[in-house]
Amino acid sequence: MAGSTASLSAFFATHPAVIHIKITRVSGSTPRDEDAEMLVARDAALGTIGGGQLEYLAISAARKMLETTETRRDLELPLGPEIGQCCGGRVWLTLHAMDASARADALARAVASDAAQPHVCVLGAGHIGRALADLFQHMPVRCLLIDSRADQLERCAASVETRLTALPEAEIRAAPPGSAFVVLTHDHALDFLLTAAVLERGDAAYVGMIGSRSKRAQFANWHRDQGGDAELSALHCPIGDTVMDKRPQVIAASVLAEVMTAFVARQRIGS
Repeated sequence: MAGSTASLSAFFATHPAVIHIKITRVSGSTPRDEDAEMLVARDAALGTIGGGQLEYLAISAARKMLETTETRRDLELPLGPEIGQCCGGRVWLTLHAMDASARADALARAVASDAAQPHVCVLGAGHIGRALADLFQHMPVRCLLIDSRADQLERCAASVETRLTALPEAEIRAAPPGSAFVVLTHDHALDFLLTAAVLERGDAAYVGMIGSRSKRAQFANWHRDQGGDAELSALHCPIGDTVMDKRPQVIAASVLAEVMTAFVARQRIGS
């Protein structure tokens, strides 16, 4: 849907007249795929169908509909010189005025979409953990920030779920298949235990542990000595090392890219 359940509810509550725009077909190079959608009111919009002239023209058409009794319009837009866009493809759009039934259906789909969002378990609420929470709150994921230290969790200002627990292993076990796990606690030994627990699941979309290549080697030796037989090739350690920068916000941005790439790859394989 064009937004989360909360954002969609707020949008409907403040805008009595709304046009729903949906991409029904694409050909060639386009900024968004089929089923991308957005909502347009007289003075606001929610979601995106790709920006640029494509979106500008779609919003303009939607607002013209709001000024009339027109309830449906179909558009075919070439993404080339004709509209000042250089993608080169073609997009077909359907615009329709949303009645009470359409709004209820949209909210129901948003609830289902929210429930199906992949989980990201950030194990450790230190500087990098909180920086990750700040970024993941804007992603289509359900982020859980987990720690045994109340004072660290209290410093998190992001709109994510926080879990104060002395047994983070239980949160690992409770996470659904296909979750992502980023382990960055205040204790190396705890990092090892939690990372091993994640790897033993065998179904994570992403497993990352903060540290150096030396720490990864130490973990591999420890894991072998403990009798662990999980495949370690899936382990990201160091995390976020595509950018050689140790600032928490920069590391977090790089880890975010790793996690979202893993989710997209898993989705493509599943489809």
